[in-house]
Amino acid sequence: MKERIWGGRALEQFGLELPEGAIGEGWMIGDHPNGTTKVMNGALAGLGLDEIREKYGREYFGTKGYAENGRFPLLIKLLDCNDDLSIQVHPTDAYEGLPEGELGKTEMWYILAAEPGAKIIYGLKEGVDRAALAAAIEEGRVMDCLQEVPVEAGDAFYIPAGTVHALCAGVVVAEIQQNSDTTYRVFDYNRPGLDGKLRELHVEDSLNVTAYEGAGASRMKTDAIGDNEWLTIAESPYFIVEKGLVRAPWKLTTTPESFVILVIAEGTGSLSWDGGTQAVKAGECFLLPASLGSYELDGSMTVLRSVTP
Repeated sequence: MKERIWGGRALEQFGLELPEGAIGEGWMIGDHPNGTTKVMNGALAGLGLDEIREKYGREYFGTKGYAENGRFPLLIKLLDCNDDLSIQVHPTDAYEGLPEGELGKTEMWYILAAEPGAKIIYGLKEGVDRAALAAAIEEGRVMDCLQEVPVEAGDAFYIPAGTVHALCAGVVVAEIQQNSDTTYRVFDYNRPGLDGKLRELHVEDSLNVTAYEGAGASRMKTDAIGDNEWLTIAESPYFIVEKGLVRAPWKLTTTPESFVILVIAEGTGSLSWDGGTQAVKAGECFLLPASLGSYELDGSMTVLRSVTP
């Protein structure tokens, strides 16, 4: 759990135990120096995802999900945006200014909840080039360059590296992203951070990594979906994310190529496999090993399924 100047207490609605403070991020499945999650149950309870990687990485993560000497490829978060996030942009893997050992950051958002009138910042207005953005930053009018998009629960946004973006107040979000913690702040509303000082901006890096012609960002409504079927809501070189509505027993299977991550977006039900069953509910995230094989979902719930392509 990460305290953030823009966080709140909304993640408590999922039954998560929050520490004191304004909690903006719950890192649910992570294998990163800034946060490594642990197995909660079963024979491997208490092991960190880094230890799982070292002991079982090839078998559990799959031929495409496992990289020699590499971290787990994805980072899964729940975000409580009680206030506006900074205007930010993420680099690609190829950016020369990346911190040592870090990757770029392509991500996607699924809106779990949104207050009336909620919005996000999503990309530059047409015709904004580097010179225009640099001048706007210098003159304190960045917001003039940005597109605002209204959001509601069920909306999905694909945010490839290079897309200027920001979540705004009043949304709770599931985020599936490359395993990276590199963010360049373009603008932060001139507000103090948790320590009372203005947070650092990364103007030169931001100008360098922004994709002025667009990076392929896309968004969609996801309600045109039938019972027990998958709808692809984000597709990238790093992840494929699908949404499914579980309304009856649904037999599924993993493949040797990739682990499966399930994020329970709403509702309750069960996850069963050969030799076990687990009650599941909104806000919970599960990592199914590539070697698991057959499993079954049942109940009444919305599920996000992520794999490595």
